[in-house]
Amino acid sequence: MYAIVEIAGQQVKVQKDRYFYVNKLDAETGAALTFDKVLLVDNGGDVSVGVPTVSGASVAATVLEHVKGEKIIVFKKKRRKGYRKKNGHRQQYTKIMINGISL
Repeated sequence: MYAIVEIAGQQVKVQKDRYFYVNKLDAETGAALTFDKVLLVDNGGDVSVGVPTVSGASVAATVLEHVKGEKIIVFKKKRRKGYRKKNGHRQQYTKIMINGISL
């Protein structure tokens, strides 16, 4: 059984007892979350597609931790002008565990 859910502006394919990284959510570590924007549910070949969401379907999850992604280097340069700028960025993510999918 799997579902496609919209979490923090992203569509994610989720399954029970798996963890996922999503954009940072405003939730404490260990908090229980419920996502109601379920776009599709596949229950052993029985597919339910939402218009735009599946009515009555929800996904329960738990926040495991907040982590940072890998560093991305942003380097800007203009030739013959002496302009060089080096910047780094680390995106913040939330690691969540899917507890169950209900219809």
